[in-house]
Amino acid sequence: MELFDVYPLFDIELVKAKGCHVWDDKGTKYLDLYGGHGVISIGHAHPAYTSNISDQVNRIGFYSNSVQIPLQKELATKLGELSGCDEYALFLCSSGAEANENALKAASFTNGRKKIIAFKKGFHGRTSAAVAATDTPSIIAPINETDNVIFLELNDADALKDTMANNEICAIIIEGIQGIGGIYVPDASFLELAGKLCKENGAFLILDEVQSGYGRSGKFFAFQHSDVKPDIISMAKGMGNGFPIGGVLIAPHIKPKYGMLGTTFGGNHLACAAGVAVLDVLKEEKLIENSADLGNYLKGQLVDLIKENGLEDEVAEIRGNGLMLAIELKVPCGDLRKELLFSHQIFTGASSNKNTIRLLPPLSVTKEDLDYFASKFIAVLSKTLVK
Repeated sequence: MELFDVYPLFDIELVKAKGCHVWDDKGTKYLDLYGGHGVISIGHAHPAYTSNISDQVNRIGFYSNSVQIPLQKELATKLGELSGCDEYALFLCSSGAEANENALKAASFTNGRKKIIAFKKGFHGRTSAAVAATDTPSIIAPINETDNVIFLELNDADALKDTMANNEICAIIIEGIQGIGGIYVPDASFLELAGKLCKENGAFLILDEVQSGYGRSGKFFAFQHSDVKPDIISMAKGMGNGFPIGGVLIAPHIKPKYGMLGTTFGGNHLACAAGVAVLDVLKEEKLIENSADLGNYLKGQLVDLIKENGLEDEVAEIRGNGLMLAIELKVPCGDLRKELLFSHQIFTGASSNKNTIRLLPPLSVTKEDLDYFASKFIAVLSKTLVK
């Protein structure tokens, strides 16, 4: 039996990981500035994380949500305290797509409406409603096609006002920072307008923090760079540091009904053990603060080095917050990423914008790691692009 093709694969087999580094089966060490699609939040194989999961699996690894699971309450309490969202209710699931699917269902169940506002370059997952709200036609199957999703340009306030005027909108779904689309940041004023319009029109504001949450932006959630208060918040990726877990935070004015949302694997013992360890490490090691500080540091370093080396004409923009950053070149970045990987052993990410490199390192990354990347990036940029 062959495996179903999912992604183009690098000819690299990883067999070991620690902190911000991974090793292949030949013993080669790589700096991981991508974290497996932004999943690794506290670093690979963190001892507190591995210990928590190992201890838990030796007691009980899984039972369904038909019994009391105190770890769920511990996770919810610590999440509320660290995020500042302790008034929300937590629904636990297993992935970001599942989180967004249930966020949209909770909104629609509550106000009885169907139409969704989503945004161009946005990505919310590959399940039914989530993929319909994703601006990637190639991954939308005929069965997912619907006229209930309206796509607007990010930060176009006039278009948002006009579209919300029809009073038929169920929800606005927006990423705290657009990830796969290329690290595009919503203006604070735009998020605040979206929240205001939802409140006035009986719609719900859903903040997709699947990639941008859990300290990635330098705040616990990226929307916290503004004064908006979402009705629903979805999350996953960094929540489990590699263990599959997702969640939906639901504001108190959205009242749950038994059977409205459900899950088999969501909130299982091992997932919660992983989630608790992540929150403990984020707090104890001040990794959210590290994300903010080192994100600003790297942006400054890159700007200075690009100027010093006369490469301003090769780089279109550096954007993002915290350790969720994009470097957009004037040409496609595929060859540059391969050179960084195979000549300098640095993993970076791509995006749907073929010119854009995504950087999503573990939040435990150091200045030394980022200095190494910056120097090699400039060297490769000079070699591959400057004639």
